[in-house]
Amino acid sequence: MKVEKLFKLKQNGTTVRTEILAGLTTFMTMAYIIALNPNLLTNFGADGGQALWNGVFLATCLASGIGTICMAFLANKPFAMAPGMGLNSFFAVVVSNIAVIAGCEYTQAFQAGLCIILIEGVVFIVLSVFKIREKIVQAIPFGVRVAIAPAIGLMLLNIGFGSNVGIYTENGGPFYVFRDFFGALAPSVVKTNMGAAGYNTMVLTVITIFIGLFAMIVLNHFKVKANVLLGMIISSVIYWIGSFILGSNPFASLEGASFLPAFGDMAATTLFKFDFATLFDIGWFTTITLIITFCMIDMFDTIGTLVGTASRANMIDENGNMPKMKEALLSDAIGTVAGAATGTSTVTTFIESASGVEAGGRTGLTALTTGILFLACIFLAPIAAVIPAAATSAALIYVGILMLSGLKKLNFDDMTQIVPAAIMLIGMPITGSIGHAIGLALIAYTVIKLCTGKVKEVSWLTIVISAIFLVKFFLAV
Repeated sequence: MKVEKLFKLKQNGTTVRTEILAGLTTFMTMAYIIALNPNLLTNFGADGGQALWNGVFLATCLASGIGTICMAFLANKPFAMAPGMGLNSFFAVVVSNIAVIAGCEYTQAFQAGLCIILIEGVVFIVLSVFKIREKIVQAIPFGVRVAIAPAIGLMLLNIGFGSNVGIYTENGGPFYVFRDFFGALAPSVVKTNMGAAGYNTMVLTVITIFIGLFAMIVLNHFKVKANVLLGMIISSVIYWIGSFILGSNPFASLEGASFLPAFGDMAATTLFKFDFATLFDIGWFTTITLIITFCMIDMFDTIGTLVGTASRANMIDENGNMPKMKEALLSDAIGTVAGAATGTSTVTTFIESASGVEAGGRTGLTALTTGILFLACIFLAPIAAVIPAAATSAALIYVGILMLSGLKKLNFDDMTQIVPAAIMLIGMPITGSIGHAIGLALIAYTVIKLCTGKVKEVSWLTIVISAIFLVKFFLAV
């Protein structure tokens, strides 16, 4: 009864079992971030050494768990959080630049970079409390808001068929299903480019992806609510069997793996390690520019993910607004502060949350389940690492296809809706940024309205946001 009262399960048409399965599904599609984030932020341990890698690894688990659990209790939404992809790569570049400009070691520069994330998180907490971020969401035109979910769907498809599968060879990567396997190159040419081992892995990956995808579709046809999770399990088993046949051990990472958290390394490198002195060595203007850039990217990435995923789950009203948006944005801001305090880049709402929503997740119990699993990974990370990327890709592709259904809500006779939507649809998978794609759509919407004499239909906040994005794009900040 306490769970029912806390999360309002009956009111949201769900059950404890469904929510827990949905939370597990979301976690499985996001588990890659646990190892990938520290790899990206420390160049696979080369920058800052193993101690910094361990610190970032633990920070990733802790910040993801804290932010996601906040989402569960404050907003009662099934959305999960973790250090954002794209933002973490940008943070790594910024840290490298700080190290060069300030003439310091990477770890010291990393601690200076954490100050930027801390300031960003505090700013977002203030903006969320005073509902300023909520007003920005409402300033996004209805047509753009409706198209965010399909655009995210295309982005998920691009990730699922491409970069997520993680096949890199001595000749580069990553491998893309439709470019390298179903593309114009003959198999012999692809095999030469990738090498025999890489080509065999690619074939196994493609087989795994499509078996997993079709399994999810068939299970959905028979009304199996856990179809995404079961499809991932099926595809994982296929991949493990295939790996053994090809002569590799998919569980090799478990051999000699340590299940004891390296809290000592975290305390020495990332935990509450804010180096403001080094940060200001790069100059006030550069520091302020970096803070503004991180704020803009994170703000619109989060807004886009929340609106898009909520739309898919029918959690928005007739005006395209999501109830408890303030609390959801506040949870995101708290996650970012937690990330800065523990030692990782900006924490944001993940588009992979859509997989849990598709599995039936409708309340914060889904997020709570995912958050607890992230915290458990402090001790169980080696187990999470054996989930093959191909299984995750199958889930991303399936969910991406389903999210395209939002296009039917657009008025295709209204060019002021269709043009911005079309630009966002193509811009999101190409740029890899939800925030930048929304910015392009807002600029297109504003320009069209102004040039057609319909300036009164554009809110002043939309015009201001469009202008800010223009400045950002042209000054490349």
